[in-house]
Parts: sequence; structure tokens; C-alpha cells
Amino acid sequence: MKILFVINNYYIRGNGISASARRTVAALKAIGEDVRILAGPNPDPDGPQPDFPLKEFKFPVFQPIIESSGFSYADGDIKVIEQAIRWADVVHLEEMFVLQWKAIRIAKKLGKPLTATFHMFPENLTYSLGIGPLRKWGWINRTLLKAWKKYIYDACAFVQCPTETVLDRLRRYHFKATLGVISNGIIPDACTRPDVPPEDYLSPDRPFRILYIGRLAHEKDQPTLMEAMRYSKYAQRIQLHFAGNGPQSKRYKKKAAQMFKEGVFGYEPVFTFNTRDELRQLAASADLCPHCAPIEVEGLSIMEAMQQGACPIIAVSRYSGTSQFALHRRCKFPAQNPEALAQRIDYWLDHPKERWEMGMKHAKSMDEYDIEKSAIQFRDALAATLEK
Repeated sequence: MKILFVINNYYIRGNGISASARRTVAALKAIGEDVRILAGPNPDPDGPQPDFPLKEFKFPVFQPIIESSGFSYADGDIKVIEQAIRWADVVHLEEMFVLQWKAIRIAKKLGKPLTATFHMFPENLTYSLGIGPLRKWGWINRTLLKAWKKYIYDACAFVQCPTETVLDRLRRYHFKATLGVISNGIIPDACTRPDVPPEDYLSPDRPFRILYIGRLAHEKDQPTLMEAMRYSKYAQRIQLHFAGNGPQSKRYKKKAAQMFKEGVFGYEPVFTFNTRDELRQLAASADLCPHCAPIEVEGLSIMEAMQQGACPIIAVSRYSGTSQFALHRRCKFPAQNPEALAQRIDYWLDHPKERWEMGMKHAKSMDEYDIEKSAIQFRDALAATLEK
């Protein structure tokens, strides 16, 4: 089966959609599928380039904001798009922007079936732009979702929903496509956390390491974790580590420095941008890994942390599917509620043996989301589309 992935930029780093696409494509190729990419250029000129390359489209005035958000847009060269679609048996859309709209028009003209993955809620976009609070501006998000449905997703025969939360929401909006829950999947890395805690695990002097992996962006809500330290009895022993980059980097670093100056933290928070292997090592040694995002389709970063035996505390929100991966009620907290998060943090730090065991249970649970399993389910869904 010849599968064409349509995505604005397949190679850009720090973008969850691009990272997910790269992994899915690799997994599909590993099971014998022929997959090619229609996308804009790799930011690294010495790196691999798309099979069907488009030029980058730069927006006047807004380009710095777009780049700081870890995104890049491709132009819509009709000749290149048509060449790519003529090659394909099935055209798969990774986003819902102008490039995808143009691909839909050409695919319909050529009689090629379309599928898509629903990677992003409207709130991901509006909240990242600082439009909120969520409920006050709900009409914007509803309007966006209806537009995406009408102009992008209703043109598709099948839409992949990474979580049940996505499936439920799309059903409420009466999407015409066949909807199926298929996780984006994580690479099946072995858990490197030992079965037995190290000797210093119960030391009353060591700092507790709390790791948050995720883009420094509005929708990831790192400030809720910082504010939780005002309520935690362990605040002076906790070392916060934020692993990620993004448009709110300067603001969050400034906030962390100010709170440290105020004496809220016993240790100044650490900010890093890490490789995948480094993130695995950090997660394997972390005491806790909160995930505060009130808006999240799936949450691969916390899933990968759980794979390394990190005990999670995940925000529960109507706009997030991530809390479905939590195995215990104390591994969840109401989104944007720092006092409730502090209560969960203190409970787990009060119970080190239970915390370690809970982390290892989560590591085992991640076997279900092996990306090879997701790729097989995805391949079968696309094959079924071709048979219709």
C-alpha cells in the first residue's frame, strides 16, 4: 500500500505532531508499507528531505511567533501536491490547514481516498495564542471545530482518534468519517528504573526530583506546578525540573526565578531542552512526573515518562484525554488547581514504597501502547478504507 503523509513540516523539532508522524512512518515502513512524505523543507539543510518537497511559507509579522511555537508552514505548490497524490493509494492528513485543504481538492479530483489523524483540539491553537479563559471564548473553539469538520475531516473516509476523549468529542459534532481509537503509540523502550529503589531513596536529606516534560507553552500549564509549591509541605526539598522549550520559555523562567527569590522553592528550578535518551534517563530517576496540561489530545511525553517507571500526576479536564492513562485516583488532579496538585504530591512523597510500586505499574501498562501495535491497527484501518 502506497501511503502519502501530508504535513506542513515533518522534520521540525519540538513539535508533537511532527514527532508523532516520524514515529508512525518509521513503524509503518518497519511492517512493510511504502510511505512517502509531502511537506516543507527540513530546517537542517544537511538532513533528509521530503519525498515531495514544498517550499516554506513565511507569514509577515507572525513568523517569529510561529517559529517560537515550534511550527513551520509549507507553501501550496499545486504541481508538487498533484505529483505526490498521483503516486499514492491513500492520502493521509496530519493537520487541518491550507496545505491539507489543497490536498483534499486534488485527491477528490483524482479519486484518491483520504484519511486523517485528529492531533489537535481547537483549544490547543487558541489557548497557545493566549485566547482564554477556555469557557469564555468557547464559541471561537466551537466555530473552529465546525470549520475543520466541514472543510477537512468530513472529506475523509477514516479519522484516527488517539484517545476516547477525542472519539467522544468528534461523535458529539457528528463527524461523517468512520472514527477509530488508535493511540499514536510510543517506541517500546525498556524501563531502566530498577525493580528495587536505590539505597539513598529514603534519605531524609536528598532533594525530591519532580520532572515536567513538555513544551513551555500556555496549554501545558507549567505555572500550576510552580504554584503548587506554595501549598506543599515538601517545597523546600523539591527540585523542579522543566524539560522542554517553547514560546513561554522566558516568561516561565522569570516566574520560577521570582518564586525562588521569594523563598517558595528550596532549590531553584532547572530548565533544559533534552534529547530523547536524556529524557528517558531523567524520567527513570524522577520521584514524580506531573502533567498539568488542561488541553491534550493524548500526551506522548508523559506516556514515555511513565514507561520509565515515573509515578504520574495527571490533570483531569474535559479538553484532555491524558488522564485515561492514570491507574489510581491519586495519580489525577483537577486541572489548573495547584492546591489539589500539592495534595497529591505530598501524598506520594509521604509514601515512598507505594510511589515506587505505582510507577512500576504504570511502566507495565505502557506495553499496550507499543507503536508497532498502533501501526498495525492504523495500516488495517487504511486498508479497509481502500476496500470500500
